[in-house]
Amino acid sequence: MGTTVAQLKPLAVVVVVLALLVAAARADYWNWNSGTATFYGGADGSGTMGGACGYDNLYNAGYGVLNAALSQVLFNDGASCGQCYAIKCDATKSVWCKPGNTVTVTATNLCPPNYALPNGGWCGPPRPHFDMSQPAWENIGIYRGGIIPVVYQRVRCSRQGGVRFRITGSQYFQLILITNVGGSGSIQSMSVKGTNTGWIGMTRNWGAQWQSNSALLKQALSFMVTSTGGQTLYVNNVVPAWWVLGMTFATNAQFDY
Repeated sequence: MGTTVAQLKPLAVVVVVLALLVAAARADYWNWNSGTATFYGGADGSGTMGGACGYDNLYNAGYGVLNAALSQVLFNDGASCGQCYAIKCDATKSVWCKPGNTVTVTATNLCPPNYALPNGGWCGPPRPHFDMSQPAWENIGIYRGGIIPVVYQRVRCSRQGGVRFRITGSQYFQLILITNVGGSGSIQSMSVKGTNTGWIGMTRNWGAQWQSNSALLKQALSFMVTSTGGQTLYVNNVVPAWWVLGMTFATNAQFDY
């Protein structure tokens, strides 16, 4: 006969509950969902640089050309920036598929709601849609198809090297762009600490840009970053006191989940 929760000791109950919560939080990593996909940005993907996540040059950010703009329902006001999705064409619904092929893309942009795409797609809610770079899309679809039905799932992001921090803003506030994020790929919360301060909570300004309303010039900076997977990294003194606006600082720290 199976063991019920009521029969377990208190510590075991805690373990069971935590395991259930973790499983629920990560359910989207294992389930395939239905959506549609189109492409943009040209054959070399150069037209996908920049975008609503703030990554600018996607090669410098660690993401490259295998990327996609998400429809609003997936973009989640920028909280999905950096997440990775495995996508394959649903060959049961279209003759324009390359059956058996799967491509993994990084979310780097927003496909605006109700935006009519030249090749026939649209990104309005509640439609799950990926406007992919052309090189990524052509892994799974035939060019003449334009728009294809797909199935997709969240997957773990694999990155080369550690996370990177780029500082912009002004003397009185800082915008921190965090890039090359592995594991869950996206950030849940972030704090900064200067040489002369304690930890200061930051807020998401837009996309992957996090804001601090503090005067931190001429102070070395440390960051406490928690991924949407629930892992927290403490990156101490990664920014030296001589930093200026516009600089990017690489680290050896990386997320596993």
